[in-house]
Amino acid sequence: MNTPEELKRIFAECRTIAVVGLSSDPSRPSNGVSGFMRSKGYHVIPVNPFETEVFGEKSFPKLEDVPVGIDLVDIFRRSDAAGDAVDDAIAAGANAVWMQEGVIDEAAAKRAEEAGLMVVMDRCWLKEWYVYGQ
Repeated sequence: MNTPEELKRIFAECRTIAVVGLSSDPSRPSNGVSGFMRSKGYHVIPVNPFETEVFGEKSFPKLEDVPVGIDLVDIFRRSDAAGDAVDDAIAAGANAVWMQEGVIDEAAAKRAEEAGLMVVMDRCWLKEWYVYGQ
């Protein structure tokens, strides 16, 4: 369980966010949450091999293809695919990983924590921002 201080730190320090599974479809939760992130001044980088561009930002097929430093990797994937995204976040040198509501992978979370990343699991970035990010 994350403390309020940890969540506040993530919101304050993690300004460049790679969103794994970001969709250009406005009806998808990844699109709504990422649009909100952008409205609050965060730099959102789409990571989705099935998209070319989202919100006017080039979409990258894999996290390793992102050419800039990443503070936070936000994961909008099924739980069984989250581990690969977490491993990619570790390899990319991210500071934190955020697995959205319903995305649970205890082993991946442990690997990230052992690598020194801050980890949030099974929580909605947008909902938590309203509590800790303002």
